[in-house]
Amino acid sequence: MSVVSAAGTPPTPAPSESGGERRDRRSDRRRDRDEQQPWTPKTRLGVLVSTGKVTNLEEIFESGQKIKEPEIVRILAPDMKTNVVSVGIVQKQTDAGEVTKFAAVVAVGNEGGWFGVGRGKAVQMRNAIDKATNDAFLNLIPVKLGCGSWECRCGRLHSVPFRISGKGGSVRVDIIPGPRGLGLVAGETVRNLLTLAGVKDAWTRTYGSTSTMSSIANAVYDALKRIHGIGVVR
Repeated sequence: MSVVSAAGTPPTPAPSESGGERRDRRSDRRRDRDEQQPWTPKTRLGVLVSTGKVTNLEEIFESGQKIKEPEIVRILAPDMKTNVVSVGIVQKQTDAGEVTKFAAVVAVGNEGGWFGVGRGKAVQMRNAIDKATNDAFLNLIPVKLGCGSWECRCGRLHSVPFRISGKGGSVRVDIIPGPRGLGLVAGETVRNLLTLAGVKDAWTRTYGSTSTMSSIANAVYDALKRIHGIGVVR
């Protein structure tokens, strides 16, 4: 016997939900629950930060420890800013059909010598950006600033100490020290990334497929990371 509504027509069935939407909704509920609950550190470094025995990021990197929990950065550097570099759609063919997800690249920095780049994938864009932000916190590095321009030599921390180069995919980025007051001579994406890192004055050159935002972000990250390991790039 069929059920009929008061208007004499059968009720409209509820729309079915795909597996990806169900997983993403569960992920949203889990994340909201995690945001409401206090952070419980899972690593030794997390315990030291939560108890106040480690109070700044410099201590962590000087001791050679690795950050494995994004909450550590959120506590020690609450002024960290984020920049969504790119968000795209990726598809994967499985036995059950095509699975479509968002892939995000996010850069973080405090505009004072700390910088990181991360990637994340999820069914919903918001979740992908959150995952990429957490990954960027885990990839955080100190940026060695200086005044490497022969035209300036003011000794202030406004540029990079020497010419550096980095590579990401098919993209290569050269960062050349500039005199104080020059600003950032770069495209919009590179300029935003260097601003996050704390670089105020520099010339830049880019080579390769510069329309690929993720490769540009990785190239800038690679260049800033190389400051600690190499000398002048010739």
